[in-house]
Amino acid sequence: MDWGSVAGLVLALLGILVGQLLEGGRLGSLVQPTAFVIVMVGTFGAVLLQSGWPTVKRGLRMAGAAFRNQPDLHRLHAADVAMWSQTARREGLLSLERFMDNSDDPFITKGLRLLTDGIDPYKLREILGIEISSYETRERKAARIWDAAGGYAPTIGILGAVLGLIHVMENLSDPSRLGAGIAVAFVATIYGVGLANLVFLPIGGKLKSAVNDEVTRLEMLADAFCCIAAGDNPISIEERMKAYER
Repeated sequence: MDWGSVAGLVLALLGILVGQLLEGGRLGSLVQPTAFVIVMVGTFGAVLLQSGWPTVKRGLRMAGAAFRNQPDLHRLHAADVAMWSQTARREGLLSLERFMDNSDDPFITKGLRLLTDGIDPYKLREILGIEISSYETRERKAARIWDAAGGYAPTIGILGAVLGLIHVMENLSDPSRLGAGIAVAFVATIYGVGLANLVFLPIGGKLKSAVNDEVTRLEMLADAFCCIAAGDNPISIEERMKAYER
C-alpha cells in the first residue's frame, strides 16, 4: 500500500471538511445523495460515451495501482539478466529454455522463447518493440479515462446546481425552503470540482506515471534480450542495464 497517496487523499478531504467547520457550516450540509448521484452517474456516462466499455473497465481496474507501491524491479531483473547472459554465453541460447518455466511474466517468457528459437537480434527488437508499443497504447488509453472524468465532473456539477436552482424556483411560494434548496443546489458543484481535482485527476496522473515505469521495465528487458541474442559480453550487458536504474 502506498500510504503517501492514501494520506494525500485523506488530507485533501480533511482540508475541505475542516474549512467547512471553521466557516461555521455543518458537515451534514455537504452530504447530498442526489447531487452525488448526478455528478457520478453523469460523469461515468460521459466517459463511457467517449471511451467505450472495454477501455473504461480496464481504467477502473487500474485505479488500485494509484494506491499501491510500485516495486523497483530493476535490481531483480538485473540479476536475472546477468544469469541469462552468463548461461547463454557458457551453454548456448537453447540453455535458456529452462528459465521459461520459472517465470510468470508473459513478456519475459516470450523474450526467452524468442531467444531459444534463435531469432535475429534486429527481428527480436522489432517483435518486442511492437509488444511494448501495443501495451503502452492500451494502458495509456485506459489511464486517460481518469483525466476525462476530471474534465467532465465540474461541468456535470454545474448542471446539477442548475437543476437544483430550477427546483428552488419552482418553490418560490415557500420562502422557508429557499435557503436550504439553494445550499443543496451548490453542493453538486462542490462534488464536481472536488472529485475532479482531489480524486480523478490525481489518480490519472499516478496511473500515467505507473505506465511509464512499466514501459521502462519492458524496454530494459527487450534491450537485454537483444544484447544476449547478439552475443554481447555479460559484463557489457550488466553495465548497459545500470542505465535503467531509477
